Amino acid sequence: MAAQRAWQRMLSGRRLDLLDPTPMDIEIEDIAHGLAFVARWNGQTFGDWPYSVAEHSLLVEVIYAGIEPDSPPKWRLAALLHDAPEYVIGDMISPVKSAVGPSYGELDARLQAAINIRFGLPAEVPGRVKKAIKKADRVSAWLEATQIAGFSIAEADKFFGKPNPAIIEGMTLHLRPPRDVREAFVARHEELMKAL
Repeated sequence: MAAQRAWQRMLSGRRLDLLDPTPMDIEIEDIAHGLAFVARWNGQTFGDWPYSVAEHSLLVEVIYAGIEPDSPPKWRLAALLHDAPEYVIGDMISPVKSAVGPSYGELDARLQAAINIRFGLPAEVPGRVKKAIKKADRVSAWLEATQIAGFSIAEADKFFGKPNPAIIEGMTLHLRPPRDVREAFVARHEELMKAL
């Protein structure tokens, strides 16, 4: 029996080995393109466009900056890239991740380490920073749940925690075509890389 293929051909022409990813096979354009076409909430959101992981990542970076206003650009970059592995493995909702088990987490961690190294971050983001990014991620999930995914505020408070009103003040989600989100993601990445 022939060996199973464990690599993905990217639009850049790169061939990313999912079992042994290397930083040299990672391009921001591939990440932005993939994430702009991966729908959060399994596509169960209101609007004419899916709410993509790229859009979510842009929001998490903004929220992270609100939570950690003195954070250096490298940790804001880490916030932007926190879900970057999903450009090849997709966005699995939490119940599916639990059902798949630890192998999903291992795959995600290998990809995240290669992505981090590619863009000048440590393979493993410090625990303190990771915790703040996770907090921003949960605030983003609360906003998404209440604004576009049909959750009541009480449900969102229960599942994601009640966010600090000062952090989310004036934040309204707007769905955009994948091309626009992809371009915004690449532009923000470039801004943060220049600031490093």
